[in-house]
Amino acid sequence: MTEIREGRPDDLPRLRAIQSALAEPWPELLATATEGPPPLYVLVDGQPVGYALVVGEQEAVAYVPEFAVHPDQQGQGYGSQLMAWLCERLTGEYDEIRLTVQESDERAQEFYRAHEFEQLERLADHFESGDGLLLARPLSD
Repeated sequence: MTEIREGRPDDLPRLRAIQSALAEPWPELLATATEGPPPLYVLVDGQPVGYALVVGEQEAVAYVPEFAVHPDQQGQGYGSQLMAWLCERLTGEYDEIRLTVQESDERAQEFYRAHEFEQLERLADHFESGDGLLLARPLSD
């Protein structure tokens, strides 16, 4: 049975293993988020299998700098479960959710399109390894 809860400091070792799935992780932000803020939401199925970091970028925009599922657990619906919960949780608090993805990462883009994200702009040299795309999804009550 899965649950979603706020991250805790004792989650950090497992979350670091999940973070390894990201092309350009931000270890310092993850460590800070386990203490809060920024909000860190952890998907647990016996142990943490995924997480989402949320930063209130502007008054009406929630920015998700990291959204990850452990590589061994991908393709099992955990990401979809976490994204659906996250969008529901942020509705009413924010008008929009934004994130960036590598332009070359077709799999991630497909995932976000399936969750109603649309491209706002192309970000030249956003990542060390290349260009990025800024994606957004409106949140409504």
